[in-house]
Amino acid sequence: MISPFYIDRGATLFLDRDGVINKRIIGGYVRFPEELKLLPGVDRAIFLLGLWFERIIVVTNQQGIGKGLMTVEELNLVHGVLRKELVQRAAVIHEIHYCPDLANKIPNCRKPHPAMAFAAQVNDPAIDFSKSVMVGDTPSDIEFGKRLGMQTVYIGSDYPESKTLPNAVFPSLLEWTWSLKCRK
Repeated sequence: MISPFYIDRGATLFLDRDGVINKRIIGGYVRFPEELKLLPGVDRAIFLLGLWFERIIVVTNQQGIGKGLMTVEELNLVHGVLRKELVQRAAVIHEIHYCPDLANKIPNCRKPHPAMAFAAQVNDPAIDFSKSVMVGDTPSDIEFGKRLGMQTVYIGSDYPESKTLPNAVFPSLLEWTWSLKCRK
């Protein structure tokens, strides 16, 4: 689906991390800063998206913590390096929310559960999910956004078969960024 994507001024952008901002480690986790590899054009995309969106918030499932493969401190170090790399390129992420839960834990804060979005809204009550966009690379990211009434964008070449369909599909965050239009 490549068509103009309309957003409202003052909207919030929710971004998944692995596979959208940085290279996903298949079968593993970004545990250390040297393993964090930004995807091509992501810094430019986030800079440009910062001109369109009031706030940019990363929401990321990080069950490597729940599995004991990494610590919260190691994850915070990775996120600190991510923010530093982006800020050096004038690209800003306002908040990062993560869920350390294992997939089988009940209750669970992992996407598609909306807990991370609600935590962001507690920090900033001006967040209006109906004016927000969720960008991700998995069906659970898309379902997360849909549960909250957001527009959704899937990053990848082919959307996997799922009952929850995104509003748009683009090969990269930067290509989606080029398609944006603003409502008056």
